[in-house]
Amino acid sequence: MSATKRALEVKDLQAFYGKSHILQGVNLHVNEGEIVALLGRNGAGRSTTAKAVMGMVDTKGEIIWRGENIAGLKAYEVAHKGVGYVPESRDIFPKLTVHQNLMLGEKGTKKPSRWSFEDMYTMFPRLRERQHTEAGVLSGGEQQMLTLCRTLMGDPDLIMIDEPTEGLAPAIVKLVAEYLRELKRRGISVVLIEQKLSIALQISDRVYVMGDRRIVFEGTPAELNADANVRKEWLEV
Repeated sequence: MSATKRALEVKDLQAFYGKSHILQGVNLHVNEGEIVALLGRNGAGRSTTAKAVMGMVDTKGEIIWRGENIAGLKAYEVAHKGVGYVPESRDIFPKLTVHQNLMLGEKGTKKPSRWSFEDMYTMFPRLRERQHTEAGVLSGGEQQMLTLCRTLMGDPDLIMIDEPTEGLAPAIVKLVAEYLRELKRRGISVVLIEQKLSIALQISDRVYVMGDRRIVFEGTPAELNADANVRKEWLEV
């Protein structure tokens, strides 16, 4: 059962790329230790929502993180407050080894981390096998594992993950799903930006659907599953 205390609350969030008005008043919240899926077609504004929370685009509105309005902070300041972000592009350092990439994820704070290198290698044994290999030669699935783990090494309290299963084999998708469940077990809040309805409905506590750059549905996976109109209008191709 998810805690009812809110970790993140977004109020009337608007975002801009230059003069282009992308988000049109997004409202959502994430509870402590909860997995929330953010669904929608490409162009609906899901990735921009994550970037807005991270301070990577210009915004208006409120972004409340544990009682503090962090709107307007720079990305590194947001990260140091305990918010992690895994972009769809993965952004690994190709010439560094797997282990060196993981080292770069550490924040270097005095507070002991919930996660160790051993945790990463236990969760994804393939990374242990490849720990001395340059990250640039890893498969797409291995690079996705590495990006997820590198973000975790920074010990975030909330992690936003953009399309983690994109282009991955079914066996790797199952690994990613188990990874997300492990985050929840350790009390970490998760925002999952995903197009695959199956994984989102399977592991999420609540679901938001975006359309026309705003939230058009909020509810449980069961409620979305039962709402054929929302799925047809905003999700199905």
